[in-house]
Amino acid sequence: MTQPQQTDRDQLAFQQYRTLLFSVAYRVLGTAADAEDVVQDAWLKWSGADRSQVADPKAYLTRIITNLAMERLRSTRRRRETYVGPWLPEPILTGPDTADGVAAADSVSMALLVVLETLSPLERAVFVLKEVFAFSHAEIAEAVDRSEAAVRQAAHRAREHVQARRPRFTADRARQRDVTERFFAATAGGDINTLMELLSPDVTLWTDGGGKVRQALKPVVGQQTVAHWFAMLGKATYQGIEPGQMRAELTWINGGPGVVFRGPDRVVATLTFDFDPEGRISTLHNVANPDKLGAVTDGIRHELI
Repeated sequence: MTQPQQTDRDQLAFQQYRTLLFSVAYRVLGTAADAEDVVQDAWLKWSGADRSQVADPKAYLTRIITNLAMERLRSTRRRRETYVGPWLPEPILTGPDTADGVAAADSVSMALLVVLETLSPLERAVFVLKEVFAFSHAEIAEAVDRSEAAVRQAAHRAREHVQARRPRFTADRARQRDVTERFFAATAGGDINTLMELLSPDVTLWTDGGGKVRQALKPVVGQQTVAHWFAMLGKATYQGIEPGQMRAELTWINGGPGVVFRGPDRVVATLTFDFDPEGRISTLHNVANPDKLGAVTDGIRHELI
């Protein structure tokens, strides 16, 4: 076999699992930019490996991407210790197909990614591989270079931690979309009464400006306070953009309905929602740090599994 033919086969094998690799990396890291970087690093390792010894390319590539992602997470977490204000994951655009799959949508939701931030890198990787991608404990042990017993313990700790902080409700996607659309209209019209109806009494708004743009450095809590916050959006200048120049559009972000805010020349923020059992908005995540808007600005809709 000639070298070009071998290279083509290597590329095809890698491309076959590229969506899986990005999907794992993004959930482990919480940022699209870092996920893309480790996917590229995985390609370099794959290209330089002796693939005649690789019996299972999927398992081999999963091991590479998992370890690269854990290594990158350890490094980025040290930087996050000095982050200004709340740190939120980097939003990504997702298609309606992702939103139609409740389990896939939930696994990439802002709310879950925020909870995953509180796990250790090992626990986070094990949780993602076990709970999202249904890898066996033995397969995960091979991927993360740990004993199967250690993986079982990490999986148990991670699952209990997530369940305690992220109650799971039956997701009514049509209801969520309807509430988001009504919230969107009420915000544009400054309709505080409707906003109050749509918000849970103990609703919390988290804003991430990263010290790059002005945002609340602590969570904004309470139905009335959050309602007033959004009622004022259409009346105030934001990041130097007059209200008449600001555009907002409903779209799919991280597996659910969300809003992208745009100025004349740039994306300025995204807004995503979490809902309580009654279908009211319980949490809002507002990302305005320009360093985290690259994926949305590029308009890339990520395929996630």
